Amino acid sequence: MSKLGNLGARLHRGEISYDFVGKRKIWYGISILITITAIVGLAVRGLNMGIEFQGGAVFTTPTSMSTSVAQAEEYANEASGHQAVVQKLGNGSLRIQIAGIDTGQSDQIKQELAKDLKLDPEKLAADLVGPSWGEQIANKAWEGLAIFMVLVVIYLAIAFEWRMAIAALVALIHDITITTGIYALVGFEVTPGTVIGLLTILGYSLYDTVVVFDSLKEQTKDITKQTRFTYSDIANRSINGTLVRSINTTVVALLPVAGLLFIGGGFLGAGTLNDISLSLFVGLAAGAYSSIFIATPLVADLKEREPAMKALTKRVLAKRAQASADDELAETRAGDDADDAAPAVVGPRNQPASRGRGRGRTSGKRR
Repeated sequence: MSKLGNLGARLHRGEISYDFVGKRKIWYGISILITITAIVGLAVRGLNMGIEFQGGAVFTTPTSMSTSVAQAEEYANEASGHQAVVQKLGNGSLRIQIAGIDTGQSDQIKQELAKDLKLDPEKLAADLVGPSWGEQIANKAWEGLAIFMVLVVIYLAIAFEWRMAIAALVALIHDITITTGIYALVGFEVTPGTVIGLLTILGYSLYDTVVVFDSLKEQTKDITKQTRFTYSDIANRSINGTLVRSINTTVVALLPVAGLLFIGGGFLGAGTLNDISLSLFVGLAAGAYSSIFIATPLVADLKEREPAMKALTKRVLAKRAQASADDELAETRAGDDADDAAPAVVGPRNQPASRGRGRGRTSGKRR
C-alpha cells in the first residue's frame, strides 16, 4: 500500500506519467469494439424484460417448500406453456414468475400449480401485473433517463464548457450501451432494480469524470501564456494526477457489489440480487474506464481544434525542436573540444642521459 501511495504522489507531482491521451486512438478502438459487441448482443438476443415491463403473474409459495427450484420451474412451464422464472427466497418460499398471461389464464395456472406442488390453492399467493402498467413503467424510465442526460449536459456546460459536456455525454452513452449489452448477452432479467442500478452508475461515472475535468480546468487557465505544454499534455497530467484516486474509489465501490453479485446471487443463489448487482458492477467498471480513456481524451481532441490551441501546439513543438537542435549542437561541440585536447602521456618517462663525469676514473683520493 505504501508503494501505491508513493506511486500516486509521484503521478500527482508529474514525476512519472503514462501517455493516456497520446494513445487515445487505441482506447477509442477498444471502446468501439466493445460497443459494437454490446449492440450486436442487444439486436440478436434482446433484453429479458421482467413482468414489471411486459405484464404477467407472480406466484409465491408458503415457506419451507420441499420442492426444488428446477422441479417448480418444470411444473410452471407445463402449466402455463410459457418460460417461467423460479427463484428461492430467503425464507424458503418459491417465487414463480410467468410473463405474458392474462387474468383468466392465471387462475387456471394457479390451480394446476397448486395441484403439482401439493398445496391448497388458497395458500398459493398470486399477483398480476398488467402489460399497460409495465409499459407505463418503461416509458417513465426512459423519460427519467432523458431528463437526467439533459440536466447533466446543461450543468457541465455552465460549470465547465460545452466540449466537456459533450465528452461526458458520450461517456455516459458508452457506459449505458455496454451495461445493457452485457445484460442481453448474459440473459439476466431486467427489473425496476436494474433501472435503479443504471441511474446509480451514471451518477458514479459522472463523479470520476468531473474530478478529472475540474483538475483540467484549473491547470489550463493561462495555457496560452506559456510554451512548455500543449492542451493534450496538460490533459494527460490531469488524468495521471487523479488516476490512483479513481482506481481506489472504483475498487472500494466494486468490492461490496461483487459480494452481492458473485456470493449473494451466485454462490448463495439469491437471484433477486442479480438484477441490480450486475448493472452496478458492469456500470462502475465501465464508468471508471470511460472517465480515463474516453471523456478526457475526447475533450483534448475537441479543444485542440480551436485556432488558439493549434497556434499553441505549433509554438510548443517549435520550441521543443529548437531545444533538441541546441542539445545536439552542444554535444557535437563537446566532442570536437575533446578531440582537440592534447593526448595524455602514457608509459614510462624517458630519463635524460647522465653526464660523463668521473667516467674511467678509479675510486679513491685524487693524486
